[in-house]
Amino acid sequence: MHNISTYHKIPILDGLELLNAKKHTIDFPFHTHNNFNITLILNQTFCTKLSDKFLQAPIGTLSITNPNEVHATPCDGKLGNSFFTFYIQPDVLKSLNKGFDVFFEDKIIYDKELFSTFYYLSIHFNNPEVNLEKQLLNVLEKLVERYAISLHFEYKKTALFQSFISENLMEKFSLTDTAKRFGLDKYKFLRLFKHETGLTPNNYILLQRIEKCKKLITTDADLMDVAIETGFYDVAHLSRHFKRFTGVTPSEYKRA
Repeated sequence: MHNISTYHKIPILDGLELLNAKKHTIDFPFHTHNNFNITLILNQTFCTKLSDKFLQAPIGTLSITNPNEVHATPCDGKLGNSFFTFYIQPDVLKSLNKGFDVFFEDKIIYDKELFSTFYYLSIHFNNPEVNLEKQLLNVLEKLVERYAISLHFEYKKTALFQSFISENLMEKFSLTDTAKRFGLDKYKFLRLFKHETGLTPNNYILLQRIEKCKKLITTDADLMDVAIETGFYDVAHLSRHFKRFTGVTPSEYKRA
């Protein structure tokens, strides 16, 4: 059976989230996260598209994306990809790096010791005898010491086009009308928006709506109400796009 994924939210380290994906055949489109993704490659080659390169991480390695780094993940359409991702808040790694921001220039980490430790934690994260927070902090500290770059920088701030779209997120998007507001034709607007964000306007809007959806899902709100409030037609429409970007359905995310 393909596309068996489970999502877990653990109340440690400012909100640890975990994705266990088995035989995943559905491509993840270009998107971003506000946290670090540390992914264990468990079978098949794990591919990542960045704006300027195409990466292939073999089994037994770690694949890392930085916060706000635009990336896509094409999956093996026949056999599927199995992987386990730790979503780590930036401030956690910053605290392990003497208060300096952390950036991983190398996206594929070949380190048997670190992989083995992360793999152990991916299997035993629910075991009460395992001190998950302590052991995870230890392995994250080693990861930062060995492979991270310390930078004095701030992650990219929301810019002109993003700000406008975010303020009108629930409105029906018209490329032509939005471009006219900036005195541009739609083709130039598309080029400039993608240069600013790395994403198309449609993908940017979907991502923002899904992030809003994640917050509402954790309440007692009905999924149909959440779908309507976040600009989707119905639960099926929301579920389709939610799974494309997160790997799980809204119901699975809510149960995590």
